[in-house]
Amino acid sequence: MKIIALQEGNYVANAQKEFKLLTEETSDSGLKMAIQPFVVITDNDFILLDFGLGFVNNGIPFIHEMLQKNNINPNQITKVLVSHLHKDHIEGIGYFENGNFIQNFPNAKIYIQEREIDFALEQINNPSYVFELLNQLKKLPNVELLNSDSGNITNEIFYEVSAGHTKFHQVFWIKADDEIVFYGADDLPQKIYWSMHVAYKTDFDGKRARESRKKWEQQAKDENWKVLFYHDMKIPVLELFEEKMEEARI
Repeated sequence: MKIIALQEGNYVANAQKEFKLLTEETSDSGLKMAIQPFVVITDNDFILLDFGLGFVNNGIPFIHEMLQKNNINPNQITKVLVSHLHKDHIEGIGYFENGNFIQNFPNAKIYIQEREIDFALEQINNPSYVFELLNQLKKLPNVELLNSDSGNITNEIFYEVSAGHTKFHQVFWIKADDEIVFYGADDLPQKIYWSMHVAYKTDFDGKRARESRKKWEQQAKDENWKVLFYHDMKIPVLELFEEKMEEARI
């Protein structure tokens, strides 16, 4: 498998969940993070993991720009796996033009937990969500609504509702060519979350997210996972086999 981090940049997010590009001149206080969807390429699919931010530059969606920089035509994307519906993970699905919603990936199959959509629509006045966009999701012909707590999308792609960061947040495994890629999204957004063992109050169920991280860490080490960190500003991909080999050399 080939893994590509679509690095949209490092940002600071304020209490209103407004994202501003982090530069040397940025003085805003707030939560600092990377925004980086991933593409995983197997023999059967070009898989996009979350959509990123919804910026449009000179008429080109930011997510398309990131793909093209990595020599991927946006039309090559066959599947999109959506972890949850906070704006920094879903906005890149499309945009509005003259009142019409334009999809960025109309030919890809998009996998979303239906219960996550319903949960998100209940979060009135929560700035983490873009409700105009959420109202479009069930109308899109290429959206596949998932309702089970776990299952497989293909014989290579597996999902599980982890229910930590949001009520129906889901995580994914892609298994092919004797490799396992794991995407924990915002239940495991940065590598440091494995060393802190904290139950974050900003999560829907911080204790559940913490316990999931402990379980995943052990499994990742035992099975040599490649772990994707959506918000890590330094380590987008951690290869457990390489890390264990480095520890052995030391």
